[in-house]
Amino acid sequence: MRAISRARWDALAAYCRKPLARAFSQELAWFEAGDERILATLIIDTDDEFSGIILARDGLERFRSVGVTGYFDTPEQALADLNRRIMELLPNLDEQRIQGDESGRVVDFFAPLVAKTKLHPDFRRIATDGEFSAARRIISAMMRWHEDIDGNFVEQFQTTGFDARVWELYLFAALTEANLEVLHPKPAPDFLARGLRGEFAVEATTINPSRSGDGQSSAPRPQTEADLEAYNLHYLPIKYAGPLTKKLSKEYWKHPLVAGKPLVIAIQDFHSALSMTYSGSALPIYLYGLTQSTDRDEEGRLTVIASKISEHKWGNKVVPSGFFSLPKAENISAVIFNSGGTIAKFNRMGVSAGFGADDVVLIRRGTAWNPDPNSSTLESFVHIVHEGYPETWIQGMDVYHNPNAMHPLDPDLLPGAAHHRLLTDGRIETIATAWQPIKSLTSVLRFSPDIEEETVDDAVIN
Repeated sequence: MRAISRARWDALAAYCRKPLARAFSQELAWFEAGDERILATLIIDTDDEFSGIILARDGLERFRSVGVTGYFDTPEQALADLNRRIMELLPNLDEQRIQGDESGRVVDFFAPLVAKTKLHPDFRRIATDGEFSAARRIISAMMRWHEDIDGNFVEQFQTTGFDARVWELYLFAALTEANLEVLHPKPAPDFLARGLRGEFAVEATTINPSRSGDGQSSAPRPQTEADLEAYNLHYLPIKYAGPLTKKLSKEYWKHPLVAGKPLVIAIQDFHSALSMTYSGSALPIYLYGLTQSTDRDEEGRLTVIASKISEHKWGNKVVPSGFFSLPKAENISAVIFNSGGTIAKFNRMGVSAGFGADDVVLIRRGTAWNPDPNSSTLESFVHIVHEGYPETWIQGMDVYHNPNAMHPLDPDLLPGAAHHRLLTDGRIETIATAWQPIKSLTSVLRFSPDIEEETVDDAVIN
């Protein structure tokens, strides 16, 4: 029995936790045995008694409980019993690990289902390149628990739906981390998340590239400050409007499993390369129908000035601003966004959990919220990503609450996210209890020793 990190244990087995467990016990330490064929955790319950839980892979390769220890007055006694039970279990593990309720087959996200020419280029890279071995390994562990309701998730992940499926995998990980039981209703919505403080539904969507006649991306590239201002104020809000209003038209709140519960739309922007790193500021403009600027009062204190905007125009396209004020939008409780909910986060989280390759180094740089309430500038940061790197799945998540929501979302259901609310004076209030990155890029360096020289392969991903 060997101690491992919480991050490693979570990457392999977090998906089997039940929300209620945290109300009655606290995990103190985590272990593996038999080359990670067995995982275990030492816990203390509300009666101050110590015990251990043993997990092994079931017939579908999901870690699930296969044994528990007795209850003891000291952690030393519980650990001794835990080790003894693991040693007894190992010789017959192949029989003991089968739960009896497994159905279907073990799914491998990375076994190609289509011809190589049809594979998404980013999928090919993740599936084969050493620079992304950490992302590949953490996704492989996660996929054992992800239910393929429509039967085409893996094929779409490998082909035309790569970005959208990565966004759904990210949401699955973030919701699980928030101590929520994640269900996949059929046929909709994408997720039903249940926790100790309630439950809510999540429908995921993405902004996809617009194509010109020759198949190339038709996204404009602002050249001047005036172009950039118009781009943020009009073009980007219109890009958000398309998928959000489409989801609104589906009326998911009428589904029996959603009726009477908060309904959240989770949106990610893939309309252009690295677009999510700069388009996030346009989302609240469209959602609330207002812009914000800053000024200083006579004493030098920062003040925020909010101005309403009624519509967004780009070329011949015009859409009304203020998604939360649209008819039927009161049924949408909040909109979620995370500029970092991309494959780069999977790579960093994989490295943090100890899945990284020895010859690969990740360097993350970007900007984060400045905690100084009197500052209008962001903080810059540079991080070397390593095993134990303190990142969470929910880190970087923005939750924009609908002021007109029929069923408001409890912010405590998504701890660690930045929660944004519209105040009665027209300003947007942001409450964040953790360090909050706004955007970042991750350099992936692979050092390849050669007889005469050392070469470095450098890629930048979000």
